[in-house]
Amino acid sequence: MTETARTDDAGPVASGVVPGIGTILAGITMVAMFVPVRRGVDDPVVWAGAAFAVAAVLAFLAQRHGFLEGRIAGLVAAGSSVAVVLLAGYALNQGVTAPTGVPTIPLSIPIVFVAFLTAGLTAAAGVADYYGIGSIGLKERSLQVVMLSAVGLAGLLITPVVVNILAVPVRPLLEPISQIESTVFTQVCMAIGTMLVAGAYLSVTDRGLSFIDVHRPTLRDIGWMIGGLVVLFGALFLISFVMESTGMESADHSTTQRAQESPDLMLVLVPLAILIIGPFEELLYRNVIQKSLYDTFSRPGAVAVASVIFAAVHVLAYATAGLGAVIASLGTIFGLAIVLGTIYERTDNLLVPALIHGAYNAILFANLYFVYG
Repeated sequence: MTETARTDDAGPVASGVVPGIGTILAGITMVAMFVPVRRGVDDPVVWAGAAFAVAAVLAFLAQRHGFLEGRIAGLVAAGSSVAVVLLAGYALNQGVTAPTGVPTIPLSIPIVFVAFLTAGLTAAAGVADYYGIGSIGLKERSLQVVMLSAVGLAGLLITPVVVNILAVPVRPLLEPISQIESTVFTQVCMAIGTMLVAGAYLSVTDRGLSFIDVHRPTLRDIGWMIGGLVVLFGALFLISFVMESTGMESADHSTTQRAQESPDLMLVLVPLAILIIGPFEELLYRNVIQKSLYDTFSRPGAVAVASVIFAAVHVLAYATAGLGAVIASLGTIFGLAIVLGTIYERTDNLLVPALIHGAYNAILFANLYFVYG
């Protein structure tokens, strides 16, 4: 068994469960992508997305009826579904949403966004089919993803809780509190909250502190730090270039909006990025979540899943923008998380991605200061 192909206890041949689930998800995706087509949208991106959705359905059906082997069907379905994710995301960014009202309640659902989500799940089913993962393995991996997504969400939500708890004894001592003091206080609360979430997870899962990969950096690690920072900015440049070339709009991070209002705040965030933001975000999303996924996923699979969770929890930072712009920005976060996750996977040393992440954010904050200062 290789690191990229793990089968479950059900055996190497996938049962009919995975292709069955894949067929249902691909069918929903296909129907959703054809909604704007039926409404007269002649955008070739939408038509291409609908065509790839059909290809995914046909691949799963062909396997179920014995015309294709699981590895071929899974590969075709996964590749087609990834194409649908990209095309649906682009369509949403360009304003093609195909809103549909929900009977009895005043709610409108962007159907293309439904296709975007179900295509992502279909791609996962295709990958599972390709690697011959059966129902037991699929259930095990799904439950772990849900649990670790909850851990990631807890890491996001615990900061305001800690802020409110500590505000009672601490804030009176700081009154009148400045914006800079409030920012430092919030970041310290983020660090405390992250440690609480990580510690609770390690305790509940009977993992000790030895699970935390903190080692003195070797010369190889230092090489990864320097190279990783270069690759991270290279990835940012490449993603930005692709988005600009294709006319995609992204959303401003909430920090950019704060920089416009108070540029001096960026000078405070520079050291906080290296001392708190980078280390504690990497602790939770790489050392805790990604490393835990090694139990059931291949290492590349764990990097991909952890990166999806990392990108998803950043959604609130772009909450003031439109859906399409938010998806584009989360796509950028996902790409950068893949780089950080790969570096952690290669080094097994939390300090390496933590310092890269911190330095990357610090450089962005310094740049915002010079732009708006």
